[in-house]
This record gives sequence, structure tokens and C-alpha cells, in this order.
Amino acid sequence: MMLKTTNEIDIVRVKNSKINEVDFENLAFGNTFTDHMLICDFKEGKWQKPIIKPYEPFLIDPSAKVFHYGQAIFEGMKAYKDDNNDVWLFRPDQNLDRFNKSAVRMAMPEVPEEIFIGGLKTIVDLERNWVKKGVGNTLYIRPFMIAIGSGVIAQPSTQYRFMIILSPALSYYSGEVKVIIAEHYSRAANGGIGAAKAAGNYSAQFYPQKLAQEKGFQQIIWTDDATHTKLEEAGTMNVFFRINDTIFTAPTSERILDGVTRKSLIDIAHRDGIKVEERSVLVSELIAGAKDGSLKEIFGAGTAAVVSPIAGFQFQNDYYELPKIENSIALQLKDKLTKIQYKLAEDTFKWTVKV
Repeated sequence: MMLKTTNEIDIVRVKNSKINEVDFENLAFGNTFTDHMLICDFKEGKWQKPIIKPYEPFLIDPSAKVFHYGQAIFEGMKAYKDDNNDVWLFRPDQNLDRFNKSAVRMAMPEVPEEIFIGGLKTIVDLERNWVKKGVGNTLYIRPFMIAIGSGVIAQPSTQYRFMIILSPALSYYSGEVKVIIAEHYSRAANGGIGAAKAAGNYSAQFYPQKLAQEKGFQQIIWTDDATHTKLEEAGTMNVFFRINDTIFTAPTSERILDGVTRKSLIDIAHRDGIKVEERSVLVSELIAGAKDGSLKEIFGAGTAAVVSPIAGFQFQNDYYELPKIENSIALQLKDKLTKIQYKLAEDTFKWTVKV
């Protein structure tokens, strides 16, 4: 895979790395950050020269439009280290493409490939010692962009800041996941920003998720905003349903995020002869499948957890436990994708990019 990069990045290194202060065996996801961060500003109608500098807070005007009108987008990615100490990215072109689609939807400037990919490869290379070997060890990558232009008039900013920060992470495990199917709250609506990875999409989920957790559920399976009959996403993840030996998942739309993990699992399933259908799955189908035994698995898919099996679901006042199965397609797909990411299996799709 050929991607544009750039050498036009200033680098200011830390005097003393904090890496030796980090307990890599006990990392809380997303709480520890590496020594450096990348910053690139957009002003006067063009992107400035990127700089990589020590990770630190920065000043911003209280009237910055990100605070008042929510112009903020982000991506979630990972870097992996193989047994030869080489560091790899996974499908970064897809994250760039989705990032810029989010930017267009939020009236923000698109980030050029040479800044996004070039900056990404440069900072990950600089921090490669933070990527530890072993399946489950990763470097979580958070590219994001915020509106930094000042003024509280309700219009798009003219100044923006693109940044990349990095966080070492262990294998993501959240224990047994039970979900409740949404009947009132919606994650996104037609014509809205559900397909953009915009900050506001996630903050809007916090309250209904809090209500679900108070009832003993870890996540919500979102339904469509108009009828609440079509199953769409699980928490912040795309969601799959196995009925008999076919995997079903909702098609991407204005409401549903085009997940990189989602599309990768679908491609692996097609390659290996696992039946996949991209179509709307109804709540009534799920309940019928749970009652007659044809519903075998439900699992979420996303960057953090890769695959997150779901133990059961509640709709209205009825709870449905899923069967414990040995031939889990969810875990098979997770294993196959993970082996590609860590270079333990041949990358027949040419998804991995060496740093």
C-alpha cells in the first residue's frame, strides 16, 4: 500500500522520557500517554507546518468554537509490534478517508494525506519503544481535530487544530456484556451526523448508557430513530448477529458509522466462506431467534475491543440469555483479524503498513 508521507515536520524531543515510569502490565485504557504529540494548525485558509513536541497541555481561547458549537472530530487506530520488533499500522488509509468525510460533514477542512499519514508514521516511529510485543499489546492512536477560532457567533470556525496523541494499551476486556435494546433514545437520525466520528455523537450516548448501567446492563443496542424496530449499533461499536450459520449486520448509512473493524471482519468472512448479509435486522427477528434457538451469537466490533461477545439482551421487560457455544464465529473472526494485525498470519488483503 503506497501512502503519501512528508519529511516537512519539525520535531522537538523531550529531554527525559517517562517510559520507565509506566507499568505496562497494568494500563487503564486511554489514561497513559507517550512522550510526544503532533500538532498542525489550519489558518488563513491553509495548513501550516506540522510539529511534534513534548506531550503537554496548551492554551486555548475561552470563546473557541469547539466549546460553543462542537466542531470536533476524531479517529481511533492502533499500532502493533511483531516478533521481529517491526511496527505496523492497520488500514490507516481507511481512517484517513473516514476522518475527512467527518470533516466535510462538520464543515471543517480536510487534512491532506501527507500530514495525516506522514505525521502518523513519523510520531509512531518516534515512539516505537512504547509499542510492546505480544498479542494484546498495542499503541492506541487518537488523531483528532478541533475548532480553535475565537468568537461565539454561530458559524464555522476559520481556524482549526489537528493533533495526534498516543496511548499504550493492553488487550481490551470488559467482562460479560449484557445489553438492553433502546426503545426511546437514539444514537443518530437520518440527515444527522451519525456517520461522522464527531465528538457530540458520543456525549449524547452517555445519559441513556448511564440509565442502562443503573439497570445492570453494560451497553445499549441502538435502534432506528423513526420506528425503533431496526437494530443498528451496540454502544460505540458496530454490531453483528449470528442466526443459524449466517452473520447479519446493518448496512452503513447516515446513521451508522463505517467501522474499519466491521468491514475487515466482513471481508475475512467472505474470504473464508462464512455467510454474511448486510441488511437491517428487526427486534422481532432477534426475539424470535432467541426463542427458537436460531440466534447463536451477538457481538460488537470496534477498534478498542476488536470483537466483544454479548451474553444476552433485554427488550421491554424480558431478558434473553444467549447459548454458550464452542464454535463461536465471533471469536474465530477475532483470532483471524488479530493474527493479521500482529503479522502472525499472511496479510492476503495487504492491509498492514510498516512504520
